[in-house]
Amino acid sequence: MFIEIDQLKINYQQTGEGRPVVLLHGWGTSLDLFEDLQNALASNFQVTSLDFPGFGQSDEPPESWDVGQYTDFLEKFFNKLNINNPILLGHSFGGRVSIKYADRHQEGVHKIILIGSAGVKPKRKMDYYLKVYTYKAMKKVLSLPILNRYKDDIIGQYRGRAGSADYQNASRVMQQTLSKVVNEDLQHHMPNIKAPTLLIWGGENDTSTPPVHDAKVMEDLIPNAGLALIQNAGHYVFLEQKRRVAIIIDTFLEEDKGAV
Repeated sequence: MFIEIDQLKINYQQTGEGRPVVLLHGWGTSLDLFEDLQNALASNFQVTSLDFPGFGQSDEPPESWDVGQYTDFLEKFFNKLNINNPILLGHSFGGRVSIKYADRHQEGVHKIILIGSAGVKPKRKMDYYLKVYTYKAMKKVLSLPILNRYKDDIIGQYRGRAGSADYQNASRVMQQTLSKVVNEDLQHHMPNIKAPTLLIWGGENDTSTPPVHDAKVMEDLIPNAGLALIQNAGHYVFLEQKRRVAIIIDTFLEEDKGAV
């Protein structure tokens, strides 16, 4: 299904009946990854998944966005579909948007499930700072006369070699968006979250984010949070350990089944 928000065509799916559950995907993915989870939840809830702008079948934003602008978009999406007091389930980047939305709407979120969520700005290693300073020095040198005519091409090639796979595979708008998103630390929002929060992490095999460290930071900062740490799984724990994750989520949402 498609809906238009601010002239952007947005792909979404909505199944089941009951209290609303909204599934928010991670960076570089789409609502398709939630197919099994959506089917499992739809027997007791109204479940909505969507492709964020710039992902899946949804249009790209007209310019680079930060987490706040994605949160603005989510508010408009909820208003358009009349979704009130939802249970938010966010994976990775979707967790970022969930955290910011839950701070803005402290009385407007029923529960939160964060799976391998981003939001704690990582401590950088020396090679990161080396890349940053090299990039800045290169830009300065390439601004000199004669060299400046080659500036865009050379910098583009450097970004391609030094950037992550997510960065290299993205359009220019989404590259700029990724840079904004990953550099935003959301820890100051976490103490303001009032909704009961379940953290599900993929143990030591999660190499996409510092899982145990981030999870424990969030558990400490979010007032009513609990952590389920699942070993032998990685960043996509909800795909790798489907049954275990489904049981944990089912228990957390037991009292909400059939409610409207």
